[in-house]
Amino acid sequence: MVRLIDLPKYEREHLMSKVQPPLGPMVWTHLNREIAELRIALITTAGLHFRDAPGFEFIDSTFRPISGSEDADNLVMSHSSVNFDKVGFTEDVNLVFPIDRFRELEADGKIGSLAEIHYSFMGAGLNPEAYVTSASQVAGLLKQDKVDAVFLTPV
Repeated sequence: MVRLIDLPKYEREHLMSKVQPPLGPMVWTHLNREIAELRIALITTAGLHFRDAPGFEFIDSTFRPISGSEDADNLVMSHSSVNFDKVGFTEDVNLVFPIDRFRELEADGKIGSLAEIHYSFMGAGLNPEAYVTSASQVAGLLKQDKVDAVFLTPV
């Protein structure tokens, strides 16, 4: 791990701008149903998108829909950081977007169903406030798809 002092000044300032106050106490939601009855969506901050879709910019608060019926091996990663190693992703997309594992859980009856559409954001570039609009849009889309729970893979 690199030391903060060893980074270029612009990178130190960028990272230090992300210092945020604590979120406060966790808000817990109690399940009314068994996990085997829930509809689940995946959300990642790995900057994933399909090859024919627009990539993410370095500083980008938008999201990309990922169809659950598409082959996840056709996903590419726009996430770019000198501190991020993409080797694992190139070998197995499930490290950052575990769609195949969730398909297995669905087939085994361990979860109720998977959402039609999952979502990807570009992580690490912006402060949380920048994502309010996109996160609200995704929340509305998840509600339309009757999603009960989200599995988040932060990258």
